[in-house]
Amino acid sequence: MSGEGFALVADLGGSKIAAARVSSCGVLTHRLHTPTPAAGGARVVDAIADLLSELPRDGVDAAGVAVPGLVRSDGTVWAPNVRGWRRTPLARMLRERLGLPIVVESDRNACVLGERWKGRAQNCGDVVFVAVGTGIGAGIVSGGHLLRGHGGLSGCAGWLPVREKHLPQYRAKGCLEFHAAGPGIAHAGRRLFGRQVHTEQIVALARSGDPRAIRLLEDAGRALGVALAAIVDILNPRLVMIGGGLAAAGTLLLVPARSAIRQWAQPIAGRQVRVVRSSLGDRAPLLGMAHLCFNRERS
Repeated sequence: MSGEGFALVADLGGSKIAAARVSSCGVLTHRLHTPTPAAGGARVVDAIADLLSELPRDGVDAAGVAVPGLVRSDGTVWAPNVRGWRRTPLARMLRERLGLPIVVESDRNACVLGERWKGRAQNCGDVVFVAVGTGIGAGIVSGGHLLRGHGGLSGCAGWLPVREKHLPQYRAKGCLEFHAAGPGIAHAGRRLFGRQVHTEQIVALARSGDPRAIRLLEDAGRALGVALAAIVDILNPRLVMIGGGLAAAGTLLLVPARSAIRQWAQPIAGRQVRVVRSSLGDRAPLLGMAHLCFNRERS
């Protein structure tokens, strides 16, 4: 690709779809968002296409979408949090609507590619991006290569075991996700406080010094750290980046996570790795999808 071009990109979330026009230099020139239709199915595809259609088309050569689920090599998508998305031909449907080459990728992979392109992971060939929010997933670059796995399911970190006893609840969302993702922390908070509390409220209470809220985040951080220790042992990354909504908890989550890594990881690998917050925040998946559009790694 010669000269500066542009890509139209979207990040599909459970409650919101974000979109932007991104230059080949990594500059976001426009940003839009819309609620994710609760009806699921084709309504979500329409919402993505409509949002991307609102962005300027001049100089645009491709469009890309980051999705919270499995992306198959044929462009079909399984997304457990989007109703009716079992084998949705997202790439084909958007190509027909937009008349552009379409790149579809999992959001966890888009995040790690965005950080490698324009974030704190530049020039880092061994990095794991762990998104901790409604769910938990990991984008993995090892030896400079993105790892997707045999079935495109590498990075399903929410299923890592961090407890000895298997509970029935783990079958639906995984052990780590049950204990360390946002809904799991909120569920533990309801039991502890005896009332409905959201994860954001728990973080705010912890920042104000509430010992119960601090303990909840410490427990989640330790569970996350045990899982990260296993990742460090297997992949020996130079950098582990924490993103997603719960990254806002900062040291409340990262301090116990780092402590658990030091305790559980292979000693040399545990000392080598750095565990940091994402530098790009919600821009990471958009930049990652733009990078994929410019390099056409998946169409």
